[in-house]
Amino acid sequence: MSQQMAKGRTLTFSIFRFDPQVPGDKPKMVEYQIEEAPGMTVFIALNQLRELQDPSLQFDFVCRAGICGSCAMVINGMPTLACRTLTSKFTDGKIKLMPLPGFELIGDLSVNTGKFMREIAERLKLWLHPKVGDDDIHRLEAPMSPEEAAKLYELERCVECGVCVSACATKQMRDTFVGAVGLMKIARFELDSRDARNAEDFYHVIGNQDGVFGCMTLLGCQDNCPKDLPHMQQIAYLRRKMAVTLV
Repeated sequence: MSQQMAKGRTLTFSIFRFDPQVPGDKPKMVEYQIEEAPGMTVFIALNQLRELQDPSLQFDFVCRAGICGSCAMVINGMPTLACRTLTSKFTDGKIKLMPLPGFELIGDLSVNTGKFMREIAERLKLWLHPKVGDDDIHRLEAPMSPEEAAKLYELERCVECGVCVSACATKQMRDTFVGAVGLMKIARFELDSRDARNAEDFYHVIGNQDGVFGCMTLLGCQDNCPKDLPHMQQIAYLRRKMAVTLV
């Protein structure tokens, strides 16, 4: 095999650059080129770019295995995880990277999803509200059926990457909308038999246009979720529960 054939193709990255911490800095797109390697992901390419070409490039990562959700960004117009996106899927070798919309920008491709998730948790009270007597540490915990445990586990797989928030048209138009991630987490506690809250309690939290009735069902959250979570199934479930509460 000749050296030219063995060499990978050249990828062209067009990356959003802006550091709000630097006075006078303005948003711009900067192009970089890198040689593609077998099995290369956008995450691997970004690390090579930062290591070999531009150490000032800002983006987030922790696990590089699609578990932490930190490397979420908009890749060629679609919000997704950089560590799970192969560069080989882009046949023309041109890749455009933008930060997730709907979140506070830290710099370049880095956004503060943690601040949003904390605010949603506090606003929706996303923690288990134990029933009377269940908070007794000396009391044996009641067993949970495998079916219920499986339902809760499915919703616990959310990695809080923020992709569903950025893919949501309602959220982009109405900043106060709780988004699919907030509704999924509410559904998790509504399904939990250990939680003391009833449908009426949840209605006072999400039974409005900023909650479950504000969703326009455009499926952006479900279509783009990197963990393939059943967003629309749970939103429909909550809508039925809230509608019954109104009767």
